[in-house]
Amino acid sequence: MNEERLRTILQELQKGSATVSQVVSLLREEVTEELGFATLDLHRELRQGFPEVIFCEGKTPGQVAGIARAIVRHKGILLATRATPAHFKAVKRSVKTARYIAKARIVTANEQLVVKRGRGMVLIITAGTSDLPVAEEAAVTARLMGNDVERLTDVGVAGIHRILSRSALLHRATVIVVVAGMEGALASVVGGLVRVPVVAVPTSIGYGANFGGVAALLGMLNSCAAGVTVVNIDNGFGAGVAASLINRGAT
Repeated sequence: MNEERLRTILQELQKGSATVSQVVSLLREEVTEELGFATLDLHRELRQGFPEVIFCEGKTPGQVAGIARAIVRHKGILLATRATPAHFKAVKRSVKTARYIAKARIVTANEQLVVKRGRGMVLIITAGTSDLPVAEEAAVTARLMGNDVERLTDVGVAGIHRILSRSALLHRATVIVVVAGMEGALASVVGGLVRVPVVAVPTSIGYGANFGGVAALLGMLNSCAAGVTVVNIDNGFGAGVAASLINRGAT
């Protein structure tokens, strides 16, 4: 169930081609779909603006494929994160339009249904090349949720001139996602340069004292730059969603 489907139902009621009882019954029936191993939330798009997203880790290829088929059958945009080639292969058997974005570890389908709703541009910045998988997860998520997305890669604080020389791009963004491992300092630097919201993503990239991303997480949480919001370690998806909500405003 999405806004377009709901409008169609209500228009049918208004024209008299559907009764109140029929509409109530339809709305009650289309709340969820039981798949045996999962319960698909069919009202997610109506409530939050995007269909339920599949988190593939811990799910078998067959389970991911089953959920993907149901989402596509209900005419939703498919977004499956942390997907492996095995997950994609299983989905592709029944969802012919599915494609695998290997760098982001994402499977998508029905991308033609994406509607631009962002007010401006979401800029995804990476400190280093090793942070790209998490950054691409954020970028693809934001794009599928209807935003214009640009990227700025490998501009970490070890060569601070790299980010300073791109100030024009920074100031064109409506919201910025900064993805960094090691000590996570880039988020503070960017937060001190711009007047737009910054969503910081610590990654698990770094040597031993990075503690699997905990050092970067704490560094970002302790940022002295105002307006920096932090998501969990390696959570590119969460950052993409947050950036999308900010870029859309209350719409």
